[in-house]
Amino acid sequence: MTSSDTIDAGRLSLALSDLRLPAIKTIWPDFAARADKEGWPAARFLAALAEHEMAERASRRIQRHLDEARLPPGKTLDSFDFAAVPMISKAQVMGDRQKRSLTCVRTLPRAA
Repeated sequence: MTSSDTIDAGRLSLALSDLRLPAIKTIWPDFAARADKEGWPAARFLAALAEHEMAERASRRIQRHLDEARLPPGKTLDSFDFAAVPMISKAQVMGDRQKRSLTCVRTLPRAA
């Protein structure tokens, strides 16, 4: 790595911190090396970084909400007694849960 590369990496690190993109800040060197090695176009590289950031944010958001909920350990929707609250539809809740989990799945680009 040349001195200008080091300076650019430092500037990028500062910019990503200012933009509040912690996941990209952490992963970009590995993705950049992979992109260079596999000859990814710029759009693919940026899309991979953006998808990783979005997935990390979703994961942190879920964890934050779980922490704020202060649920007892092991408490899940699977253990919820829907019979105790008849106005809540188990089928609807479970269907909505599955839809949300499918939209949170992010994948890395495939190797060329």
